[in-house]
Amino acid sequence: MKKHFPMNHVIGFLLSIALTLFALFIAFETDFTTNVKLWIIGAFAIFQALVQLIMFMHMTEGKAKVANIINISYSVFLAVVIVAGSIWILTTGHAAH
Repeated sequence: MKKHFPMNHVIGFLLSIALTLFALFIAFETDFTTNVKLWIIGAFAIFQALVQLIMFMHMTEGKAKVANIINISYSVFLAVVIVAGSIWILTTGHAAH
């Protein structure tokens, strides 16, 4: 079995580092409002999640692409429910009880 250098992993790692540094720069070095900063950092987070899925988890490879899409859709749904539910609970005063 011939082994090759994992260039996709190196590119994914470098993209992940760059996106993290961009998010830090936006958070600490810009004069944007807090709301704009959160939207930009959120966009970087979504892009970084896509990089992780494609480069490290090999979502574009294999025969089960439809199953992968269904699994990712379900995972996104669960993440949205958990985040939205947490924000709802924390902002409506339920955390004080």
